[in-house]
Amino acid sequence: MALTNAQHEAIIHKYDLNRMRNRAVLEERRTYVYNHVAGYKALEDSTVNISIDMAHKKFEGDDDAMKDLHDILEGIKEKKKSLLKSCGLSESFLDPVYDCPDCKDTGYIGQEKCHCFKKQIIDLLYAQSNILEYINENNFSTLSFDYREGESLELLKTAVSKCRNFVNDFDRKTENILLYGTVGTGKSFLSGCVAKELIEAGHSVIYFSAIDLFNEIARETFENKSKEDLYNLYDYIYNCDLLIIDDLGTEVTNSFISTQLFACINERLLRKKSTIISTNLELSELRDRYSDRTFSRIVSSYTVCKLSGPDIRIMKKTM
Repeated sequence: MALTNAQHEAIIHKYDLNRMRNRAVLEERRTYVYNHVAGYKALEDSTVNISIDMAHKKFEGDDDAMKDLHDILEGIKEKKKSLLKSCGLSESFLDPVYDCPDCKDTGYIGQEKCHCFKKQIIDLLYAQSNILEYINENNFSTLSFDYREGESLELLKTAVSKCRNFVNDFDRKTENILLYGTVGTGKSFLSGCVAKELIEAGHSVIYFSAIDLFNEIARETFENKSKEDLYNLYDYIYNCDLLIIDDLGTEVTNSFISTQLFACINERLLRKKSTIISTNLELSELRDRYSDRTFSRIVSSYTVCKLSGPDIRIMKKTM
């Protein structure tokens, strides 16, 4: 999902503020130098007058005027540096001030976004993902196959491989993943692994537990009278690059919830947006709880990964 206009304008506004702040810093420095470095301001003033004189000479036919001007200005520049150094200031004290010298605080280098702009996008994506703290500790760099053996180990390795492929192919094709199995087998962990990789690559990732997702939709539907807020929520859910619905089945399921889940899955498929769903439910329970049409959409359009074994979190605490 590209930045919304409001998000883009907010970042550009920060650059505007940075340039204003840095111009003020430079003006303060210039005022200090004028007041404390004897002869500096006179040298700067002479630059204007000399440039005007040389321009007249050039106009009158003096072919050496521009070369003479260059030599004179270089001499003045060296004198100014010497004056600054004599007062304990660096030669670059009055150079333009930038937070990012590469783009000069514009956010762009030519037509391309600067690395500092991309960093702000990633920070924004992290902030809106609802998963920042979790993926700081749960990501591919902390992945371990300890505490797993036999079939559960093979299932985990297969799921990891599919999640890595999902990340690697994300820009080329739209895929979806269903992670299902017993509690504590790594479903949320793998979702976090994928989320971190994609956010770092500049993609928008939104994480919701199933309970929070449907509570938020219900609140905006039944309690908030603003249709615009509800529209914005659906836009947020339907248009992010990756939506993660964690722990599906932990919410109290009713006809409203079932309808909203189908709408979410179906709408994102139509918009070619990727989704990861994790659940402790068996596939048969998933079908019985959310209707045949929802189940059909999932099994026909999602890569299904089963995980099994004892709860890793409990094992870590008891070993």
